[in-house]
Amino acid sequence: MSAPRSHQARNLAASRARGLHTSMLLRMLVRAAVLRRGRAASALFAMVVAAAVATAMLNLYVDVQAKLQREFRNYGANIVLFGKDGASLPTRSLAQVDSVLAGRGVAAPFGMVVARTSDGRPIVVAGTDFQRVRQLDRYWQVSNWPTKIPTSAAYIGAQMGLPLTPENPHFSQNQGEAEHPGLIGVRALPIVSPKNQAFELTFQGHTLRVAPVGTVQTGAAEDSRIYVSLSDFVSWTGVQPFTIEVAASGSFQEVTSIMNQLAQAIPAAEVRPVRQIMEGEARVLGKTRSTLLAAAALIILTAALCVLSTLMGWVFDRRRDFAIMKALGASERVLNGFFAAEAAALGATGAVVGFLFGIGIATLIGRVNFHAPVVPRFSVLPVVLAGSMIVTLLSSILPITLLRRVQPAVILRGE
Repeated sequence: MSAPRSHQARNLAASRARGLHTSMLLRMLVRAAVLRRGRAASALFAMVVAAAVATAMLNLYVDVQAKLQREFRNYGANIVLFGKDGASLPTRSLAQVDSVLAGRGVAAPFGMVVARTSDGRPIVVAGTDFQRVRQLDRYWQVSNWPTKIPTSAAYIGAQMGLPLTPENPHFSQNQGEAEHPGLIGVRALPIVSPKNQAFELTFQGHTLRVAPVGTVQTGAAEDSRIYVSLSDFVSWTGVQPFTIEVAASGSFQEVTSIMNQLAQAIPAAEVRPVRQIMEGEARVLGKTRSTLLAAAALIILTAALCVLSTLMGWVFDRRRDFAIMKALGASERVLNGFFAAEAAALGATGAVVGFLFGIGIATLIGRVNFHAPVVPRFSVLPVVLAGSMIVTLLSSILPITLLRRVQPAVILRGE
């Protein structure tokens, strides 16, 4: 029975010794920070700044791609489908495009002909789905979007004496001819409807009476066109859409994959990227990510130099303390471990405090630049914590080298 008790006693004594050593180490670390508050605060501030910037940059790095892609979608399509050899697209093309996108973007069909006004002037008329275009081309400056209602409803309303509003198609009281809502380009409006009244367009002997319900301005070709609903366009001209514009969401690789899927799903279509949009998006994303990483690296390097300077000062100020510890039998391994523990504690404390500040900075940047909050990602904390401790430990290599050169006898004699 004596052997097991002796073994338990030794384990208890070893446990108490380890606890005593741990407690002593913590007391020494706290005492070192309290007695040298100025240097400790300087190094801690540097690590807090570095950790805050790293946290903000990493959070933005994760979210910036999605937010920039969302901003780029406001500039319209990044993929265009054409009918090969100028032919119209198959009737189910739009449904196939929606199936391929599967919620990863929006598509709008376009048909286009050159019609004649009542005085014989040629003008471009396009048919499209206004609801889809409203989501696709958000950069269009539209005074009022047309809304389509059944002609029978408009006719019944006119027969009942209800007021006719320009937002809806209606029947002309004078001619009894159906009027169809149209979106008129700002440069085309003075030509076709100077007084903002209904006007007639002719294509291959067929007449369409258009009621201007709004104007569109983009600074491009759209300003000289007339847009009508796709159903009115097809029934009037007999021409099916030959172009589908697509705003696909995702990275450059994801958009390229969508293009390949569209080409396979619709063999009769020629799928082309809008290179100005796609290349500009890829270039901006690449430069933004590079800038974020470069800024974070520069600030972390500056913080590392500040920590190195502080730790060098600590070694110089505490030469006598280290000399006494060596004289009392402390090995270089113990001294190096103690100094590394101080550096690691400094890095860990700065990382936690800096992480909290970094989340606030990232949120502020997101609201100011993207008008949307940046979601805090706590998965970044281990990275910031490990990085901060690595920076402080690397910064302590040179001070530890100087610490090994401390000669107790020389220091204690005051030389």
